[in-house]
Amino acid sequence: MSEKPGWKEIPEGGVILQAGSAAEYKTGDWRTQRPVIDRDLCINCLICWINCPDSSIVVEDGKFKDFDLDHCKGCGICASVCPKDAIHMEPER
Repeated sequence: MSEKPGWKEIPEGGVILQAGSAAEYKTGDWRTQRPVIDRDLCINCLICWINCPDSSIVVEDGKFKDFDLDHCKGCGICASVCPKDAIHMEPER
């Protein structure tokens, strides 16, 4: 798999002409906080997945698998909508 360029490599004025082509860029580079999940509290309701504006919740076999931190902007919506408080935000390392 080839390494995806960061958001800083997007040409000025942008050349993203096709819908969904931003997936080729690591747009999560400017994140200041990252989501962290407590898997013991997670009930796999996927409300986080439904509400994530960046499609950064990875689901496999109908269950939460991981966060796509290459594209997560750290907005915290996933943490705010979690009914079990299984997701919290931590400062980016």
